[in-house]
Amino acid sequence: MKNPDKVSTVSRRALILEKLDKNGQVDVPSLSQELKVSEVTIRNDLIRLEQKNMLIRARGGAIKVDRVGIDFNLSDKNKQHLEEKKKIGKAAAALVEDGDTIILDSGTTTMEIARNLINVNNLTVITNALNIANQMADHQKANVIIPGGFLRKNSLSLVGGAAEENFKNYFCDKLFLAVDGFNTTHGMSTPNVEEAHLNRVMIEIAKQVVVVADSSKFHKRSFAFIAPVTEVDVVVTDAGIPVEDRKKLENAGVKVIIV
Repeated sequence: MKNPDKVSTVSRRALILEKLDKNGQVDVPSLSQELKVSEVTIRNDLIRLEQKNMLIRARGGAIKVDRVGIDFNLSDKNKQHLEEKKKIGKAAAALVEDGDTIILDSGTTTMEIARNLINVNNLTVITNALNIANQMADHQKANVIIPGGFLRKNSLSLVGGAAEENFKNYFCDKLFLAVDGFNTTHGMSTPNVEEAHLNRVMIEIAKQVVVVADSSKFHKRSFAFIAPVTEVDVVVTDAGIPVEDRKKLENAGVKVIIV
């Protein structure tokens, strides 16, 4: 005969994961009240689930672990939220002015920005992404700078110490940063540590930091921390952004552009 307490524990943890999948986050007091167990029991559940990499504990609760933590290659990323990325790319490109020097970080959303820069004159683009550099090669009115580094084949991006040192030789008007995880409490993140290091250098040399992220990236944390939300000036995203996240960003002085 099955142990009834064991079945109850398994069922309870399954319900916690269902709520996480639906809402992106859960809090201990609400779970305790809804599942009619103590907060100590809920915290223990969250600890066990975190040990199995099924969630990430945060203050007072937990947030969802999603496939965003996996380092997908570009062909897989291109299939995800493509329509939103196209709209975000077009809106972000509209922020670029004649004569600007910009950084385009590697990513499928920043690639959509590159596709929409054809009418910008006297543009200088610094990028660590080979596919973006190739796209910009067709732009007759743009100068393209590739700082070099070690090639990450998954993302076609150049990273590492050489890339970081070369980026430090430049300053730019605007950085367009694509992130895999955007959490208004814990900041921005990406699956690759070297990519995160390079992103921090990009932020340091930019007058304005523009994050381009579709709404699926919110409430998610990837492996490597990039920077807190306080480093961001503008966020370009789609209408699916959670209301509370939009309010938090605007209260922090971040301009939010919804496409």
